[in-house]
Amino acid sequence: MSDSIEKTIIIGSGPAGWSAAIYAARANLDPVVYEGTVKAEMIPLGQLAYTTEVENYPGFPAGNIRAFVESAVDENRHYNLPAIPGPEHSRGKGKSRFSLSDITPHYAVQGIELMELMKQQAMNFGTRVVGEDILSVDFSGDVKKLTTSGGNTVEAKTVIIATGARANYLGLPSEEAYKNKGVSACAVCDGALPVFRAKQLAVVGGGDSAVEEAVYLANLKDAKTIYMLIRRDEMRASKVMQERAKTHPNIEILWNSTVEEVVGDGNLVTGLKVKSTKDGSISDLDVGGMFVAIGHTPNTGFLDGAVEMKDSGYIVWKKPFRTNTSVEGVFAAGDVADDYYRQAITSSGTGCMAALDAERYLAEQE
Repeated sequence: MSDSIEKTIIIGSGPAGWSAAIYAARANLDPVVYEGTVKAEMIPLGQLAYTTEVENYPGFPAGNIRAFVESAVDENRHYNLPAIPGPEHSRGKGKSRFSLSDITPHYAVQGIELMELMKQQAMNFGTRVVGEDILSVDFSGDVKKLTTSGGNTVEAKTVIIATGARANYLGLPSEEAYKNKGVSACAVCDGALPVFRAKQLAVVGGGDSAVEEAVYLANLKDAKTIYMLIRRDEMRASKVMQERAKTHPNIEILWNSTVEEVVGDGNLVTGLKVKSTKDGSISDLDVGGMFVAIGHTPNTGFLDGAVEMKDSGYIVWKKPFRTNTSVEGVFAAGDVADDYYRQAITSSGTGCMAALDAERYLAEQE
């Protein structure tokens, strides 16, 4: 094999990708991360970059987190850090627009801050980052070939696929306008945040995941009524899950109902326009947030069947407690293979596993 063949290429730049990069770099695999470009399917820093407060990632309790973030992340990327509470002022080119003294003690780490920290940690150990997408792959030989959006073909002995999955939304313009302002696709991630706390909320969907989201919200401290919007007169959820929803004192099911419009004051969601699927009538629903639970779509289209996948498009892990795919030397980490947990911490864990699996595979080969 020539020197131009990489030991490890990582596709994707969410928690799984950066965790894999950290472990691979420390194992002297000299990894290259293809972090993608700004497009709907695979975005730089992953879906977490579009999340606001992250309260459930271990190691980041409430506090003056921005001070640490700005000290750790390369100054040239401070422009990417989100706005924080407090008066705006300019701190010069390449600097955050806010003063550390403006931050309240309860400021939680923001999704994009957490991802920038992961990226910085991987780069500190020598990870190389390429701002391109992988458009297609050829896994037919011992050397894996990947075609980039820049028109190049790159080769690697091992590949870690960490391209994640994107939540399915309703596709309403008003829904898009209020994402992270009262519209979410993950109750476990966001349900306990102040923006949703002690408010009536809506969950859209009728499957097991929707019931899980509704029950989670309904069990939170200070929970108000949780409305489940079901487009038909029956649910797709399993019988036991249906029973949980129907008998929970904080859950009210609205049958034959779809969301026509998300209503807000420009800053936060204040309600929904609900349309009856029976007679087309429109009614107002007073809620402070909406959780969309109509499934996820894994970002695996570019693979074109190169590895074994489920009918839903998720990559199949072929060995118990391992990240091996159906192709030797190709591993999968994070939500691209995990259709059950879909949490940042579980993605990071499988990213670590994929890097260790790749390291051991290379050791066996060499």
